[in-house]
Amino acid sequence: MLKITPVPKEKRTETYWKELNKVVDPEVGIGVVDMGLIYDVKIDKDDNCIVYMTLTSPSCPVGPMLLQQVEDQMRIYKDLNSVQAQIVWDPYWSQEMIDEDLREMMFGA
Repeated sequence: MLKITPVPKEKRTETYWKELNKVVDPEVGIGVVDMGLIYDVKIDKDDNCIVYMTLTSPSCPVGPMLLQQVEDQMRIYKDLNSVQAQIVWDPYWSQEMIDEDLREMMFGA
């Protein structure tokens, strides 16, 4: 099983993080980056992109739609040869992965 370490918020300096956050999880109305669903983005020297992401659960009903929207958003953002969203289950998503400010607004201190 593939394990990816999520990129900390302070290291998400590339503009594609903002672009990917335009993809909104329809169940909660929050961007997928702020939700903590995007773990990492790798673009190689040949402009092939892999977005490592997770879902809130393996049975997430909007999972296929989110994967497609993430791939489409990267294609719109940047001229890439290929884009692939790859699901990662390790680490497993939890509410602690939601952006700290949003988590506080949603669930309190």
